Parts: sequence; structure tokens; C-alpha cells
Amino acid sequence: MSSNLSAAPESLSPWPAPRAQGPVDATVRVPASKSLTNRYLVLAALADGPCRLRQPLRSRDADLMIEALRILGAGVEEVPSADGPGSDLLVTPLDRSSVRDALSVDCGLAGTVMRFVPPVAALLPAAVSFDGDPAARVRPMAPVVNALRDLGVEIDDQAKGMLPFTMHATGSVRGGHLVVDASGSSQFVSALLLVGAFFEEGLHLEHVGATVPSLDHIRMTVQTLRELGVQVDDSTPDHWRVSPGSIRAFDVLVERDLSNAGPFLAAALAAGGTVRIPDWPAETTQVGARWPEILTRMGATTTYDDGVLTVTGSGPVRGIDLADASELAPTVAALAALAHEETHLTGIAHLRGHETNRLAALVAEITALGGEAEETSDGIIIRRPVTHAGLFHSYEDHRMATAGAVIGLAMDGVRIEDIATTAKTMPDFPQLWQELAATGGA
Repeated sequence: MSSNLSAAPESLSPWPAPRAQGPVDATVRVPASKSLTNRYLVLAALADGPCRLRQPLRSRDADLMIEALRILGAGVEEVPSADGPGSDLLVTPLDRSSVRDALSVDCGLAGTVMRFVPPVAALLPAAVSFDGDPAARVRPMAPVVNALRDLGVEIDDQAKGMLPFTMHATGSVRGGHLVVDASGSSQFVSALLLVGAFFEEGLHLEHVGATVPSLDHIRMTVQTLRELGVQVDDSTPDHWRVSPGSIRAFDVLVERDLSNAGPFLAAALAAGGTVRIPDWPAETTQVGARWPEILTRMGATTTYDDGVLTVTGSGPVRGIDLADASELAPTVAALAALAHEETHLTGIAHLRGHETNRLAALVAEITALGGEAEETSDGIIIRRPVTHAGLFHSYEDHRMATAGAVIGLAMDGVRIEDIATTAKTMPDFPQLWQELAATGGA
């Protein structure tokens, strides 16, 4: 069990997860993708002209990225959206020639901030310190720190390879061939690809080690770069080549967050009934595109029509053997904790290094509610369903909190410790979930 598996103080007032009193019938509009929002923010800060992000995510992770880029010198202005409710962001790129000193970036608990922003700072003549929440100080950072050091950037991390650290950059990075071990997170690859076009020799990034997890997120990074005029060659497995160049200014409507849609879609199985998610993209690089296939295998029926994904559940939840579920795993595990068949989730060892050790946390919380679950070398097995209610700890992890809510939808008396942690990527989750549950038996 990882040392970062620790529940928040019991003094926090638990949130009573609402129980659906019958089949739900809801249409839920989820916010924009965190993964895409924070990638676009980084690329806008480096673009060759002002950019507009239409209806991006506004959450703790996104706000931390916005503030980090502002500290580095980018302009980020919030304006009313012309595309409906919400707001847009106008981004003025960084002035990469301006010398900066003694800057300090708060990464919070956002993996995209702590991994993506240091390589951006390496492009500036600047001294920048990075730190974050206590839980962020145990998240893996060594591949990014070591990569930047190999590229000639001076970094003082007290030989820990974790936050906090201070970097002293000259604004010029030679680039060329760089070897990393990205087996702990796909973000180590994406972080370097996002800035590779600004290295003098471009970037030839080579991964060595166990399989890179969450390859869908790297494909997202590559596709986004290509859309903005960056030449990326990923034709050889574990090798990515970025040609020197620039990033074209852009105006983009950000896709909805399909991973955050997962708990709401899962509700159709947990409680029975139908849930619809509008603005579901016909084609996407988001890992959440797997939800229709996953939920169908677990007993739901799914349809897609005119941009709306509809999921209906009318029978028992079925167990599943599923590989490489990535950030979808906590929601899948919550559903599996309601099934009377075994579920095997594999290929997710890297989740031990997320906001918490998600594998240990899921096993602990399912077991505490009477279920039987076991941690394996690269995943978890859920053998028996939960049998009784109780306190479900979040471990400062938004996806643990939403997993507990899924279980609570089917069982009276589940309470979520620190539901506010969902503000990391979905500030309106508690309200949206209450509204969803209220449709059950209405």
C-alpha cells in the first residue's frame, strides 16, 4: 500500500450520498474536458498569436493551470461565451524573451500542472519554484525532472525527484534525442511533446521501461499538436519525434469531459433507468469514448443519436474483465461492487501514483462496505458486492468521491468524506448528482 493512502480527517462533515428510489431518467450536461482544457491552455500560451478557448472547463485543476501560466507571463482573460451558458478564455501568449526571477507556481494536486508547466518554464529565462498540496509531494515527478536536467536545465530538487523543486532556465533548450521512463504516467511523455517544437533541434523522445499507461492521452496530445500545425511522427512504438516549429493560434470549442460523464452514465446501471449525455463527440481521443462498450458489457444498452449518448439499465450489473481502464477504473470498480460476478481490472498499476493510491483505496473502501476486493500487481479483483452502508473515504481524490456516490445511489446510508474534492474537475458534481438521484422514482 502506497504511503500516500491516507484518509482526510474524520472531522470533515460527510456528504450523505443520495439513494435513488427508483429508475432514474436524466439528461446531464457535463463540463468540458480537463485533459483538453489544460493542453489547450499550455499550447495557447506558446502559440504565435492570441487564442480563444470556447467553454473550457473551470475547476480547480483548470484554475491552477490558468494561474500558473499567468505567473509565467501569459495573459488569460475570461469573457462571456457566444456559444451558450458559461464563459470563454482569451489567451495572450508568453513573451519568451522577458527575464523573470523568483517566480512560484502552486500545482495543487493537478498532475497536468506539475508535469506540463515545468517544461514550459524551461523555455523562459526564469527561476521558478514549484510546489503543491501535501499529497502532490508524493506523486511521481522524477521522469520530468530528470528529462529537463538531461536537456541542460538546472534543477534543485534535493535529489528527490518530487515536488517541491526550483528550476533555473536560460530560455534556450537544445533538444534532440531524449530517453525517459514513462511507465509511471503518460503525462511524462505529453509534457515534453507539448513543448518539443520549441527546442532548437526539436525532440526525439524515446520511452524505455514497462508499457506506457494511458496511451489514449498521448494520442490526444499528438492529435492536438497536429491540428495546430506541429509535425509529430509517432509511427515507431515508444518513439515520438517533434520537428522544430511553432504553434498556430487557434479558436476552439472544447469537447465535454467523457471521463466525468462516466459516473452519471453508470447511474443507469446502478439504479436502473436512462441517462443521456448531450454533446458527445462522434470522434474523440478521450479515454471516456470507451464508456459505451464498457457499460454494454456490464449489462446496459447504449445508443448514440444526433450527438447524444443514451445509456439504459434494466437488469443486474454484470462483472467484467477489463484492461487498461485508466482513469475510468474507479467508476467501473464502483459498479463492479454492485455486481454478483467477479470483476478483474488489469493494466492499471500506474493508478498507484495518481491523486492517491487508487488501487489500495478502492480495495479498502469496498471491503469496508462488506464487499470482497483484492489488489493485484497491476490492478484489482472485486469478488463480492458490498453489503452495507458506511463512510466512504475520498483520499482527496475526485474519482474516489464519485465512485462512492455511484455505490450510494444503490444503497441507503453511504456517506462520502470530503465530497468537495470533486471540485478538482467538476465543481457542480454534488448538485448534478442530487438532481440525477431525485429523478429516481419521481
